Amino acid sequence: MDLRNIAIIAHVDHGKTTLVDELLKQSGAFRANQAVAERAMDSNDLERERGITILAKATSVEWKGTRINIVDTPGHADFGGEVERILSMVDGVVLLVDAAEGPMPQTKFVTSKALALGLRPIVVLNKVDKPDAEPDRALDEVFDLFAALDADEEQLDFPVLYASGRSGWADAELDGPRENLDALYELVIAHVPAPKQIEKRDEPFTMLATTLGGDSFLGRILTGRVETGTLKTGQQIKALSREGQEVERFRVSKILAFRGLAQQPIDQAEAGDIVSIAGMSKATVADTLCDTAVSDPIPAQPIDPPTITVTFGINDSPLAGQDGDKVQSRVIRDRLMKEAESNVAIRVSDTPGGEAFEVAGRGELQMGVLIENMRREGFELSISRPQVLFREEDGDRLEPIEEVTVDVDEEYSGVVVEKLSARKGELQEMKTAGGGKTRIVATVPSRGLIGYHGEFLTDTRGTGVLNRVFHSWAPYKGSIPGRRQGVLISMETGTSVPYAIFNLEDRGKFFIGGGEKVYQGMILGEHSRDNDLEVNPLKGKQLTNIRAAGKDDAVKLTPATRMSLEEAIAYIDDDELVEVTPTSIRLRKRYLDPHERKRQARSAAS
Repeated sequence: MDLRNIAIIAHVDHGKTTLVDELLKQSGAFRANQAVAERAMDSNDLERERGITILAKATSVEWKGTRINIVDTPGHADFGGEVERILSMVDGVVLLVDAAEGPMPQTKFVTSKALALGLRPIVVLNKVDKPDAEPDRALDEVFDLFAALDADEEQLDFPVLYASGRSGWADAELDGPRENLDALYELVIAHVPAPKQIEKRDEPFTMLATTLGGDSFLGRILTGRVETGTLKTGQQIKALSREGQEVERFRVSKILAFRGLAQQPIDQAEAGDIVSIAGMSKATVADTLCDTAVSDPIPAQPIDPPTITVTFGINDSPLAGQDGDKVQSRVIRDRLMKEAESNVAIRVSDTPGGEAFEVAGRGELQMGVLIENMRREGFELSISRPQVLFREEDGDRLEPIEEVTVDVDEEYSGVVVEKLSARKGELQEMKTAGGGKTRIVATVPSRGLIGYHGEFLTDTRGTGVLNRVFHSWAPYKGSIPGRRQGVLISMETGTSVPYAIFNLEDRGKFFIGGGEKVYQGMILGEHSRDNDLEVNPLKGKQLTNIRAAGKDDAVKLTPATRMSLEEAIAYIDDDELVEVTPTSIRLRKRYLDPHERKRQARSAAS
């Protein structure tokens, strides 16, 4: 059977996963009456809730005697560790671009990786049936993007299809018949080369492990593309590290191939196919799985280094241990080490004292997803403010810079430019985009963007769209002003009283309502001034035996401002922590005792 391996790459929300759903349906991977969830490839709970792809996943379809392995990749730069490894498994990419929005920053990030590997893209302009679609403009922008990314002549001569993933059609002509996705299947088979590995089926078996998974019955599962030779179930093979040292020898207990949405056991894997192997106990991502006679590992893609670090500690607040069942530092450490093993873009290191762990990664979203997964598993944690990782080079201190692309209504462009400039951002481009929007492109230090997203949404009344992607390392840009407002801190422990909060509302906005558990040192809200203020949220009404008209009316509180996990982590200052439990997200001071806080502030100032 003929074979093609392709990856589908696109910016977040450009319709990648929906298109794969349709490809599966039209190839007969589902029965006509089979119940399949929408966005079937986004199987993880968090992916469904956020509408984004976090983990790369593979599937396969058969079309007129050719098997097409399709990999659905994440669009967020924070999950770039996944993207880089996946692209090394495929021979072609389908670049999906929203016909209204055109290529976006994360399209740029993934496309640059694909072009650097020499892959020849197929461009699909999706959502051309939207009322604000401008396919011609979007196509010009794709060409400009490829040229800017140093694409060669072959890559610039890319084929184009017009499509609507949701409606299930693709055509070479914009006003074509719009019936089905046949044009896309045929173009993939014609344009994407068959894997070169097919010619190496007589050589000893080798495969580079690109993703790690687990199964309660099979144990560790490594997925990758077979580079040379064939592999049979029960065969004895070994794993080599990147440096070429032997990690372990093991017998292959199962070989799984992607068939539709399911993985099916097969007896033999051949060069060129993408398969999963079970039976190992130590081998991991970037290791070479090979015949016992092979001694040289397959070179693995270098991974972009982490740019931010967050400290994960045990929850030591007065409310610790009431929600979660995983609270010990040993259990937290084991879980983080397991994450670092399967996710090569994350690094975990111990801190002195052993109560907390430094986790380095690509961005706030990646950290937020890891913390969210852990709290759902029953962990309780205290999380510090993200810190940017610096680099020393030739005596210079370098910091990570991100390229920020903002689409806002014209009236808000002034305030956005002003805020980005205050964060040491440099304006690269400002132009009118469709629909009365202004597109602003700027390069901003990563540390200037920590905590900015919430402020950005407030400034643009929730209408702005901000995307960011790692740009480069550059010399340190100097100090950046932090949060302007102080916070309201509880001076008592107990249950908050609505009457007390009502009387304190003129002091600032609250993050809690009445009847919630509070403790000394917990952050209750944002002060209206720039200093911290201790308040008493438990102070009830003085009871007298005199009844006055209107005296006992129920107080009406302003609704509390509730923060998401990422917003809370971005909001806190260096002397504050986020307490994360399976049911609550609370903000607190690092030192709960007011005297200890003053002592620490004095020693920091001296």
